[in-house]
Amino acid sequence: FKMCPGRVICKLLCSGEKEVDLAVQSAKAAFKIWSQMSGMERSRVLLEAARIIREQRDEIATLETINNGKSIFEAKVDIDVSWQCLEYYAGLAGSLAGEHIQLPGGSFGYTRREPLGVCAGIGAWNYPFQTACWKCAPALACGNAMVFKPSPFTPITVVRLAEIFTEAGVPKGLFNVVQGGAATGQFLCHHPDVAKISFTGSVPTGSKIMEMAAKGIKPVTLELGGKSPLIIFSDCDMENAINGALMANFLTQGEVCCNGTRVFVERKILDVFTKEVVKRTQKIKIGDPLLEDTRMGALINRPHLDRVQGFIKQAKEQGAEVLCGGDLYVPDDPKLKNGYYMRPCVLGKCKDDMTCVKEEIFGPVMSILPFDTEEEVLERANNTKFGLAGGVFTRDIQKAHRVVAALKAGMCFINNYNVSPVELPFGGYKASGFGRENGRAAIEHYTQLKTVCVEMGNVESVF
Repeated sequence: FKMCPGRVICKLLCSGEKEVDLAVQSAKAAFKIWSQMSGMERSRVLLEAARIIREQRDEIATLETINNGKSIFEAKVDIDVSWQCLEYYAGLAGSLAGEHIQLPGGSFGYTRREPLGVCAGIGAWNYPFQTACWKCAPALACGNAMVFKPSPFTPITVVRLAEIFTEAGVPKGLFNVVQGGAATGQFLCHHPDVAKISFTGSVPTGSKIMEMAAKGIKPVTLELGGKSPLIIFSDCDMENAINGALMANFLTQGEVCCNGTRVFVERKILDVFTKEVVKRTQKIKIGDPLLEDTRMGALINRPHLDRVQGFIKQAKEQGAEVLCGGDLYVPDDPKLKNGYYMRPCVLGKCKDDMTCVKEEIFGPVMSILPFDTEEEVLERANNTKFGLAGGVFTRDIQKAHRVVAALKAGMCFINNYNVSPVELPFGGYKASGFGRENGRAAIEHYTQLKTVCVEMGNVESVF
């Protein structure tokens, strides 16, 4: 592969109902073998997969950059997070256990933590390889099989992940990949042998998946959109807060669900903060994502670029001021001229009722809003249908904990932003979804409890 923005790099056939069924049946057969292995046996296979990913980090990251358009610098971080996720769940696989409960008269009960079966994973295009690992690592550690459908915009790297699992020694078909769009996803969700669905993506699609899962009484994990608040108090470390705002808005060209795109700044530092953020935003190096010093690559495709630009146009019409960026960027390198690039944008004079402040843009657009009091900013921060993330920058640690306790969001940051260690659960409140990925919490979503009651005496009949 070469970096050819705006051009087709490969074509894949969509998986129809027949192909989805073959993938599920293959996974079902592999599940019978995998689920009977001990946790330690599964652990060794997952560790081997992690080792392969770690050793091939640069190669996989290059493939991910071509797949998605993000900078190679970021893609390498994604791949590191991916193998760390596999290592983490490999470490948990051997310790999964139920409980033993003593009952009267020497009788006892116990619980078994059992796998669900074949799980469906449906991924997003912003973190294709990482999202697949976040879903399959806990699923496989718990003894399940998985059929994974990547986004049709980023179909490549998940296939490499499937190859790596095969090299690591999983039973054939344990991690299967199907390709396609909404129709393929529907076949997967409706399949009677799929026991659980985990989806990352938009709220409307998540709602449809939940509806489909309901027909089969299937559990779902939904990691959906966000319009997260980032609250900057005047007593913050200014340099750290500026770095946090940039991290909260411009990673992966702003195409991140938990981004802190509503930046609330205490009025007494509004001008200083805004001026410095604009200055730093204008210095972000845009261009060839395969170059090590590039910090912002291309957006995913033309329709999405047009959509993001439409939000900026509407923001101006509603009274927001474009303080920098927002326009198309054409790199000097002629081979990049057809890429979907834009300059990162900072919007000032924003108000809570503006579309750019209420709706998820999913692009490199930061909206800055002034506030005066803690009580006021908390009410405004929570006045949204979303609840994925939130952040606060302050030197007052009591205030920091007080604010995050009041935020109606599943993932909160104090004096940092967009830090997601695999040891910590990730997921949202309200329309941002439910269920958790990562941490021990994910184990709950990939196992089911069986209770066994053992009577050591004679049954006392009431008949």
